[in-house]
Amino acid sequence: MASAVFEALEAALPDAPHLADLDIRVLPGVTAMLAAAARAGAPLGHDFCAINLSDNLKPWALIEMRLRLAAQADFAMALYNPRSVSRPEGFARALAVLRQACGAARLITFARAVSTAQQRIETMTLGEAAPEMADMRTLVLVGAAATRRAGRWVYTPRRAG
Repeated sequence: MASAVFEALEAALPDAPHLADLDIRVLPGVTAMLAAAARAGAPLGHDFCAINLSDNLKPWALIEMRLRLAAQADFAMALYNPRSVSRPEGFARALAVLRQACGAARLITFARAVSTAQQRIETMTLGEAAPEMADMRTLVLVGAAATRRAGRWVYTPRRAG
C-alpha cells in the first residue's frame, strides 16, 4: 500500500509543500506470492511476474493484455485479487484467456489463506480449474511451460526456457 501513500502525497504537495519533508519509511515484508510459492514448493523458481486481476483501477482490456503477454513470454504468474463478490466474472475470464494462451495442461496452484489455520494449497491443470476455486483470500500461481510436480510439490526449474 506504499504506492497509495505516495499517490496521496503527490496530490497534496501543490497545496502543502511542507509534506515533502515527511519521514516516510517503507518496510519490506513477505509478499503473499512468495509465501504461497514457498508453501507450494518453488513455482516461482525462474522468471515470473505478478498481475493484479482487480479492474477497480484499470480496465479489463489491460488485464487481459498483460495475461496474454505474460503467457507469451512464458512467465510463471502470481495472480492477486482473483475473484471478489462484486466482480466474480473476472476470474472466469482470466482462466479462459490463460487456457487459450497456455493450454489446458499448464499447472495452476490455488493458495488460500496461507499461514493461517484455514490454509489450503491445491494444484491442478488449467483445464481442471474452476473460477469458484478462488476468492479474495486466494493467491493463484500459474506455472510456466517448464513448471512441474515432484510429489506434492510444484517447482519451476532454474534452467527453464
